[in-house]
Amino acid sequence: MIANPLSGGGRAVHVACDVAADLGDAGAAVRITFSPGIDAADGLVKDTAAAGETCVVVGGDGMVSTMAGPLHRYDVTAAIVPSGRGNDFARQLAIPENIHDATRLALGGVETPVDAIEVAGRVVVGSVYAGVDSLVSELVNARSSRLPSGLQYQLASLRGLLRFTPRDYRVEVDGQVFEYRGFTAIAANSGFYGKGMHIAPEAEVHDGLLDVVMVGVGNRLKFVRALPQLYRGTHLQNPEVTVARGAVVRIAADGVEAYADGEPLAPTPVTAQVLPGALRLLLNG
Repeated sequence: MIANPLSGGGRAVHVACDVAADLGDAGAAVRITFSPGIDAADGLVKDTAAAGETCVVVGGDGMVSTMAGPLHRYDVTAAIVPSGRGNDFARQLAIPENIHDATRLALGGVETPVDAIEVAGRVVVGSVYAGVDSLVSELVNARSSRLPSGLQYQLASLRGLLRFTPRDYRVEVDGQVFEYRGFTAIAANSGFYGKGMHIAPEAEVHDGLLDVVMVGVGNRLKFVRALPQLYRGTHLQNPEVTVARGAVVRIAADGVEAYADGEPLAPTPVTAQVLPGALRLLLNG
């Protein structure tokens, strides 16, 4: 088991102990490692592969994204026990929020191939985005708050919408070019981000494609009022939103840093390419 001790404000430490107890009660031999950071992930998963073990990842979206590259590289089967602020990739995969129910998947889940994304020399899992949502992620990451995580994302979204200056975007999806002035571009493997916002409601993690959501410029007050639509996945009906689908997506916008799974990635332009079936995860059958 590999856990991020910082996930969920330190909650992952307690979750890892509970998960280890559940696994031990079921007769499994358990090793617990608290990851010191992204640089250690490769070695930890390499050791797991050499021992012929299943990797149980305890943490949030950032932790799962950190582990994705090594899991793909060493072809290690993994289970996810969500314990971060967002847990949006777990939400897409229908992994239970209850840690005991999630742990049962590590014991009896069905090994399932799941797509990932290669971008800027990394493998990530949920989505790559560049725009107002980059600012929102920056705001969430910068603040230590006792507020519920859902409220943190909502408040940061409001602040981001009021502060972000629209940019000129050029987005290429399998060679098709979209140019617009707007607020963001998202290349989504998973449909969720931002603690339950259903930004790409038609996205699937088994189809070998990325769903691309492009949000053009519009009235800020209208966007603020439309925030509830993001959680319902009904925002695609708005005229400012354009959707495409493809395997390779290039996003360019001056002065915007791309983020992936809640963490800073690289300044644009960035190119995201789907990796079909890159991960082997234990899920509900």
